[in-house]
Amino acid sequence: MAKMIHSMIRVLDEARSIEFYDKAFGLKVADRIAFETFTLVYLSNAETGFELELTINQGRIEPYAQGDAYGHLAVSVAELRDEHARMTQLGLNPGKIIELNRDGKLFALLFFVTDPDGYKIEVVQRLGRFK
Repeated sequence: MAKMIHSMIRVLDEARSIEFYDKAFGLKVADRIAFETFTLVYLSNAETGFELELTINQGRIEPYAQGDAYGHLAVSVAELRDEHARMTQLGLNPGKIIELNRDGKLFALLFFVTDPDGYKIEVVQRLGRFK
């Protein structure tokens, strides 16, 4: 069986991205591997073995185009409203809280926050299928 281990995004400013993901999600640098033309930084936390891989291409000065195929990364949290307040207090500008209902029942409680490179991250309350 295949095991999902990481997702990769390209970022312009390594320090800025590391600071954002630490503040927003408590992700810390698990490994940093520099190559001649690019650097890979793996971020993780104790909640999961899944990692976010940041790729920094040396000499890149133009922001990356997100394109119309990219959707979002998603993280689950125990207390969504507390996380929204915390991110607001940190100046991370989370979007409004969205209550998504289906068949008269709460399906998801969520909000989105955008990282420094424009990547959307869905923050969803742990309930139902979103553990």
